[in-house]
Amino acid sequence: MILYTIGFSKKTAKYFFELLREDGVKTLIDVRKNPHSQLSGFAKSKDLEFFIKEIINGKYIYLEIFAPSEELIKNYRKKKINWQKYKQIFNKELQNKKEKISQVIKNVDFNKACLLCSEDKPDRCHRRLVAEFLKKEFFPNLKIKHLI
Repeated sequence: MILYTIGFSKKTAKYFFELLREDGVKTLIDVRKNPHSQLSGFAKSKDLEFFIKEIINGKYIYLEIFAPSEELIKNYRKKKINWQKYKQIFNKELQNKKEKISQVIKNVDFNKACLLCSEDKPDRCHRRLVAEFLKKEFFPNLKIKHLI
């Protein structure tokens, strides 16, 4: 089983959808806290739902359960905490929701799915942490590939 991750920032819509199509992504799983933001450009949730269906014949799902808390986002953006602390707190948030997550993921096919967030690279993005959490806690044979 393979799970992809992707960020939309610093990508054109053309490049973004080509990446998804080239790797045969079937489902785009949005893990952002606010998928409706005007800052999202072509990646607003309602637009993505349409584009994913039309361009890659896939499915769009929004799973807020994988989004970081508002407080965590705020503290990181205001530089009150560094990436290491963010990572530690976010992983704890995931662990605290593990029971709920186990129920939610029963209805999701993660094979050839792709976790979406805004950061262009996965190294300092929570989508990577979500992918690693899923591998560690639920799918030990999961392969993770970051589309950049």
